[in-house]
Amino acid sequence: MSPIPCFWFDGSAEEAAAFYVSLFANSSVDRVLRYPDGAPFPVPYSAGSVMLVEFTLQGRPYQALNGGPQFPVTEASSLVVETADQAETDRIWAALTAEGGAEQASGWCKDRFGLSWQIVPRRISQLQFSGRPDQVSAMYAAMMPMKKLDIAKLEAVFNAA
Repeated sequence: MSPIPCFWFDGSAEEAAAFYVSLFANSSVDRVLRYPDGAPFPVPYSAGSVMLVEFTLQGRPYQALNGGPQFPVTEASSLVVETADQAETDRIWAALTAEGGAEQASGWCKDRFGLSWQIVPRRISQLQFSGRPDQVSAMYAAMMPMKKLDIAKLEAVFNAA
């Protein structure tokens, strides 16, 4: 048994899951559970509407729950995506920030459903774990004001330190 992250939405669970699986290979919407007639618990939506979506992103299971408006998604939880290169970083970033998503600092963004993401190029992860403290500090100083991370710029700052 392993834990499965579950994200709480206010009516957009199925749309969010479909969007997320469209971004990554080896991903799928697996099952959709609908609110039943005569549920023995408070139901925020009508019978037959989507209650829970089970989906897979790159082989990892997730759930999206339409639970109502009382618990909005916050920055306290985020998904980290380690991208292969700048092209993949650009593609994922553009998709997540489109249609009401928002850029944030240091490689963070929010998608149109409010979920926070950290888009981190693999090369940046390699540098931060292999560099000298002064190189890593210089790279972080350059990274903090950036929105989408620029691998070439960050690597140049790292190498110049």
